[in-house]
Parts: sequence; C-alpha cells; structure tokens
Amino acid sequence: MTRCLKPWANAAGSLMKRNTSDHTIKNYLDYLEEAYLFLGAQRYDVKGKRYFENTQKYYSMDIGLRNAKLNFRQQEKSHLMENVIFVELIRRGYSVDVGVVEMTLVKDGKKQQSQYEIDFVVNTGREKVYIQSALNVDTEVKKNQETFSLKNSGDFFRKIVILDGNAKPWTDEDGIMYVGVIPFLLEEAGRII
Repeated sequence: MTRCLKPWANAAGSLMKRNTSDHTIKNYLDYLEEAYLFLGAQRYDVKGKRYFENTQKYYSMDIGLRNAKLNFRQQEKSHLMENVIFVELIRRGYSVDVGVVEMTLVKDGKKQQSQYEIDFVVNTGREKVYIQSALNVDTEVKKNQETFSLKNSGDFFRKIVILDGNAKPWTDEDGIMYVGVIPFLLEEAGRII
C-alpha cells in the first residue's frame, strides 16, 4: 500500500533540522513495525468498500514504553484506551482497520465533504464488527458524537462502543452495544465480538 508520507517527512525534517525524504520515513516506519514497537492500521472506506491510499494510523504495541519515553507526562486516557483495545483485538487474532465514513453535509448553505472515523473495523472472517472507543456517553450530545459514524455506516454490521470502566454489556434502541473496557478485556475472544 502506498502511503502519503510527505507530512511525516516534513515534520521529521523540521524536528531534526535537516531534509528528510518520504523514502527515509517509510523505512523508519517499516523498521518500527518489524521490531514490533508499532503496528499500522489501514484506513478503510466503509461505504466505498475500499482502502485509502494515505497515511496509516499507528498504535504502540507497548504502552509502558510509550509512557516511559514521554516521561509519563502525556496521559490522555482516551488515546491510551484506544491503543489498548487495538492491541487486544490484534492479540485475539483479528484483522483490524480504521474505518472512515465519508458524507456530504450541508453547512451554511454549502455542500461540504466530511470524513468521520470509526475507531476499528474488525474483520472476523464472515462479517465485520465496528468498534468505537469512548471514555463515556454520559450526555445525549456525547452519545450522539460517539455514535454518529456508526449510525451512518450504511450497513447492518454489529456496532459496539467500548466505554471506560466496568459497565456490563447493554444495547440501546439503535442496536448499538455498549460495554466497559474492563469486561471487554476480560472476556474470551468470541463472547463480545
């Protein structure tokens, strides 16, 4: 898959104060993946049923190393939880992509193309399961924000929102299942997915 690495090369070049090529960045990313430090997830167009040819999303295979490198300064719980869920899905043997739902919305009287992310498109072999990682859905606004891409996927695959905490599985009126990250991590592979 061809990756659009120009923004990465520009950022790395700026940080290192030297010119860096797309080829060099690709090599670095490949080395990090080969060393099992990071794993890339391809971006998948849920409605168009195709893979995007742009930058993959990368996850750390060891959160402890990430935290140590950052001197335990950046503790974004939502990012850490998403990373842990990704690693667990890979550990369970699933093929995992990052979903993209493209929509045309009208804002201020103008049509605007927008992309919304589904954190994980889990390929089980016979079907897909969409998973969204969210710290909470304690308000209607937050719930709508976290489920917007799921509701607009245009298909009927199962949809799961994994929340922070220990919430037991429950399903809303739209058929979306909610479960806490702790029960999700403790369940056997086939029980929730």
